[in-house]
Amino acid sequence: MTATLDKPTTGAGLESPGGMLRGAARGGLANLAGTVCTGVAGLGVTWLAARALDPRGAGAFFAATAVFGLGVTVAKLGVQTSLVYWPARMRAVGDLSRLRECLRAALVPVVVAALVIAGGLWFAADLLPGRPDLVRTLAVFLPLATVSDALLAATRGLRSMRPTVLLDRVMRPGAQLVLLALVWATGWGPDVFAALWALPYLPAALFAGVALTRLRTRITESTGDSTGDSTGDSTGDSTGDSTGDTAERSDFTPRRFWAFTAPRAVASFAQMALQRVDVLLVAALAGLAPAAMYAVAGRFVILGQFVNQGVTQSVQPRLAERLAVRDKAGANLLYRQATAWVVLACWPLYLLMFTYAHLYLDLFGEHYEGGARIVRLLAATMMVATACGMVDVVLAMAGRTWWNLANVGLALVTMLGVDALLIPRLGAFGAAVGLCAAVLVNNLVPLVQVVRGLGLHPFGRATLLACGLATSCFAVPQLAVLPVHGLMVKFAATGAGAAVYCYAAVRLRHVLMQGER
Repeated sequence: MTATLDKPTTGAGLESPGGMLRGAARGGLANLAGTVCTGVAGLGVTWLAARALDPRGAGAFFAATAVFGLGVTVAKLGVQTSLVYWPARMRAVGDLSRLRECLRAALVPVVVAALVIAGGLWFAADLLPGRPDLVRTLAVFLPLATVSDALLAATRGLRSMRPTVLLDRVMRPGAQLVLLALVWATGWGPDVFAALWALPYLPAALFAGVALTRLRTRITESTGDSTGDSTGDSTGDSTGDSTGDTAERSDFTPRRFWAFTAPRAVASFAQMALQRVDVLLVAALAGLAPAAMYAVAGRFVILGQFVNQGVTQSVQPRLAERLAVRDKAGANLLYRQATAWVVLACWPLYLLMFTYAHLYLDLFGEHYEGGARIVRLLAATMMVATACGMVDVVLAMAGRTWWNLANVGLALVTMLGVDALLIPRLGAFGAAVGLCAAVLVNNLVPLVQVVRGLGLHPFGRATLLACGLATSCFAVPQLAVLPVHGLMVKFAATGAGAAVYCYAAVRLRHVLMQGER
């Protein structure tokens, strides 16, 4: 089940190296375009919550959505990774005859778990931080969100990014933004705010089911057990290969599926806890108003996470295919190029947030002006994390899910320890220190494992070039005008740096997009 990388074999369903990068880039760009919509909508939802609700109401809403996110993560049982890993391995060896069995083994337990957890949240709402009525409202929609995520993961495992982009990146967040703007305009309370935030998960789940059914139908109607070109779509997901005869049989069994998935289920919960539980701790230890400030100050991080997720979801099935046939060179190429793309998109964002932290917080009102140092600390930490690349995905696609679990568990323990020590003293900033410590542990430790255990690393020519361009164009100009007071000077330096950045990225696009074999 785990991949060894010393003896490459020929996969029946693999793309050429050039086609692999082009397909990953097209799918990544389509996902990135959708991610822009998601990020803007996410910031819009945060702005609306800060404006439409008082600080305590906003804090209660953020706490309830944190509980909702944790519940969805637990209910998915880790199958979102497995539903990419196993179909990709089947495709790599040219044998998709057990795809239906794979989907059934994953989705039935997920539906049962989602119903159980939703019921548990409903009855345990009084024991959780924040307002029980908001938790109960969101619990009703938890099974829909869980099933939607699982179905979309299955479509990505077959190299189809279109359902994820359209449903999870554009339709759902866009609908949430429109509905919550209606709440703000009418002056309705937090209960309606939470219900309308969750409502778009209903059509998302329905359409995700339709998309997966159509994709399976194409596979069934194609010749043999392979997908051929049938899973391609206009987002650039076409395989561009012909599988021909089956090279070898897939090693899938339900037992192997859950042996791979079990540690991912725990790791996924711990990973979500890293992103959500700190808001609950601030609410419990410092109050709802500090929790709202912490949530607002750190909301920009989601933009970077969405970019990383967009690229990762496009690269992930191809990475699994390369590791399945022990193609170390191909896997390394994907890892390095994906890291370069994420750095190219995210480092300018983090550097701008570091520079304009006060302006960013002013967008949300005077209650949040004290969060500037939180913004700067998180921005610096996320730059380090981005440069490490998708280390957790590389480990998972190589079958090292137990390593993933250990790493995330260590990061979570680190965050909880720091939070318990610092939140009572420093409030929201103490939570930010804890999160940053956890992020560094969760990226640097697996980076060492990937380098030493798998012989892969993210620091190719394209990655180093992307880091250098972002630093030169966004950090250096701000340092140059540091002695000069006035926003107009800073804006001018930022504009000039952005223009140079875009020009250099276009001129160097062959290195940044195609890398080196």
